[in-house]
This record gives sequence, C-alpha cells and structure tokens, in this order.
Amino acid sequence: MLSLPAVVGQAIDPLAQLMETAYIGRLGAVELGSAGVSMSIFNIISKLFNIPLLSVATSFVAEDFSKHTSKISNSEKGLGESSNGKPVFERKQLSSVSTAMLLAVGIGIFEAVALYFGSGQFLSLMGLSTESSMRAPAQRFLSQRALGAPAVVVSLALQGIFRGFKDTKTPVMCLGVGNVLAVFLFPILMYSLRLGVTGAALSTVISQYLVAILMIWHLNKRVILLPPKMGALQFGGYIKSGGFLLGRTLAILTAMTVGTSMAARQGPTAMAAHQICMQVWLAVSLLTDALAASAQALIASSMSKGDYKTVKVVTSFVLKIGLITGVSLAGILGISFSSLATLFTRDAAVLEIVRSGVLFVSASQPLNALAYIFDGLHYGVSDFPYAACSMMVVGAISSTFLLYVPSMIGLPGVWLGLTLIMGLRTAAGFFRLSSKTGPWWFMHQDQQPFQVAG
Repeated sequence: MLSLPAVVGQAIDPLAQLMETAYIGRLGAVELGSAGVSMSIFNIISKLFNIPLLSVATSFVAEDFSKHTSKISNSEKGLGESSNGKPVFERKQLSSVSTAMLLAVGIGIFEAVALYFGSGQFLSLMGLSTESSMRAPAQRFLSQRALGAPAVVVSLALQGIFRGFKDTKTPVMCLGVGNVLAVFLFPILMYSLRLGVTGAALSTVISQYLVAILMIWHLNKRVILLPPKMGALQFGGYIKSGGFLLGRTLAILTAMTVGTSMAARQGPTAMAAHQICMQVWLAVSLLTDALAASAQALIASSMSKGDYKTVKVVTSFVLKIGLITGVSLAGILGISFSSLATLFTRDAAVLEIVRSGVLFVSASQPLNALAYIFDGLHYGVSDFPYAACSMMVVGAISSTFLLYVPSMIGLPGVWLGLTLIMGLRTAAGFFRLSSKTGPWWFMHQDQQPFQVAG
C-alpha cells in the first residue's frame, strides 16, 4: 500500500527533530528556546519554496510518468532483458524530473545564502532583540543550520519525484539511514565533544546531505537526470503552478511566523514550552500528510487518464481514514502528552506551561488530519489556484487573530490561533469538495469512468 511507507517516511524526520529537541532541552531553557526560534525560521524559509516544489513535482511527475508508460506496450514499459535473462529497467528521460532537480539546486543555494547572511535580521523580525539571552545562540544555530538548506531542498524535491513514480519505499530507506546517523551523532557532538547546540546543528546538516546523496544515487538508476536540451524543461508549468502555491505557503507561514514571534515575546521559558508543544504537534500531524501525499499521486495519475471512478474511491477512502487517524491521535496524545513532555526537559517551570498545552496538542489533531488530506486532494486535481486563494484568506484571518489575542491571554492565544488556521483550512476543503462547478464536479454525478483520447 502506497501510504504505509509514506507514513513511515513522514514520521522519520519529525522523530529525529523530536530527538534533537530532547537533547537540546537537557542543555537548558535558554538553549531550547533559542534553538526553537532558529528552527522556526529555518522551517519557515525552507517551506516557503520547498513545499510548492514538492507538491508540484509530485503531480507533474505522476502525470508525466503515466503518459510516458501509456504510450508504450507492455513489452516496452521500461523493461529490457539482461544477458542472464533477468529483466532490467531502462533509464527514462522525463523533463519533469530534470526541471524539479535544477529548480531545487537553485532554490537551495538561495536559501542557504539568505539564512546564513540574514540570520540576524530574521531573528529581529521574530521579535528577538539583541539584548535577549537567546539572541547569540539562536543566531549561531541558524547560521550553521543554513549550510544544510541545499540538501533539504534537493531531498524534498526528490521525495516529490519518487511519490510521482508511486515509489514511497526508496525515500523511507534514505531518510532512515540519514536520520539514524543524526541521532547517533547528537550525543557524541553535543556532549562528548562538548559542542552543545552547535553539535546538534552539525549532526543535522551532515544527515541532510547524506539523505540527498542517497536519493540522487537511487534516482539516477531510474531516470536520466539531465535533459537532452534546455528547451525540454518545464519551467513554465512549474513556475505557474508553483507561483500559486508560493502565495499559499507564504500566507500560512506568515501566520505561523506571527505565532512564533508572539510566543518568543513571552520569554525563554514560554518559548521553550512552545517549542516542545509545536514539535510534538507538527510531528504527529505530519503522519496524516503521508496519506495525503499518496492520495495526491494516485489522483493525479488517474485524472490524467480520465479515470474519475478511481478518483472518487481514493477521495472517499482517504477522508475517512484521515478522520479516524486524527481522532485516534487526539486520544493517544490526550492521555500521554504530559508524560511525554518530560523527555524534552526537566525544567519544572517549562513543564508546567507545556502541560497547559495538552488540549491544543491533542484536540486539534482531527482538524490537522483533514486539513492535510484536503491539501493532497487539491494538488491531485491540480487545483492550485483555489489552494492558494483560500489559504490567503485563512492566513489573513489567522494572522489578525494571532496579532491581538496572545497579547491579551498569552501563550494559549498562540495555540488557539494555530488551531484556528487548521480549522479554516478544513472548512475551505469541505467547501471546495462540495462544489458542483469546480474540479470536483464528478463527485456529485453517477458517472462511469472513461479514458481520455490520445
């Protein structure tokens, strides 16, 4: 099943980040708070470009691969025969893959330069003044993590490419090897070599490059990475669809940035507690994103062939499973989160604030699950304009909420604002799916599947 390895893959990175947070948390509240601000900035800048590239690459490669295989007979579907009589795969030439790779390299270098040289400015935008005890360690940590930006962008683009091939196992293997290395290096560099948060940053960067190298090595066995000519690249399609998603991602990240900024203004203790809650919240939420990614690849492939019956089946299935998963995660976290928090810090003041966030971390999981599922459905039918426009509205409402409410009720206001984001995203998804005039018109008709000519 496509989604099972994808779930494992989505869990690996967040689990490694949780381990990193746990190791840093044992250094103290200031170290955890400063690393939390830096991680938020890194994630915001990288996701601004990476998520659009990942999502567009998945759909484009799925469509490109589906069209490529449909043009050849069963005896020529990329299979040849070696000298010992065993079948071997021929490397395919897909312009969608080459385009994604070149864009990833360029975007990664841009992000690294921006984060490294602009670390101070980004921290100031987050409300971290030069007088703050978190400022110096946060700036050093962010500059070091910036070195891994090219590897992060390339590996995310490669995950999108493999998803387009409906191969979720290869990324899992590569992510597993890289993150196991990171977890192995954390205690050695942080404690044995006494590098502290610098050791955490270096461990993560090393693992990120290992993941990227392994994925490139595997992809090179299946496709020709460089295009036969520059004119064959699909920059126009990527930029058009990616432009919509860039606006979408900017809207959601603006709201998340406002939330992190308001949390940082509460002081090191509150920021440390917020970092723990956010890491658990995101790590668990992203498990359902794996199901959405699998649905996106299946829907994009089926839509390219006009197989609306399969699209309807996949859509109904992932929505039901997503809701069940979200409710289950809510129950598990509601019971275990207070105990789980002690793995990240022993600071009594931080733990007291963390335990007040149990409701936020657990109760919002059903909304998170459905929000991610609807994202995958939008991308699967290439409904990028609606995904962008609806998120801009959601971002505007949520950012306004986050600007004012936390100043009145503190950190719970930040958590309420983040829950509002996911609730509005879910509502926007339900609205689109129920529309009889949008790309989901066939969901409201008893239509037999048919094949598009050509």
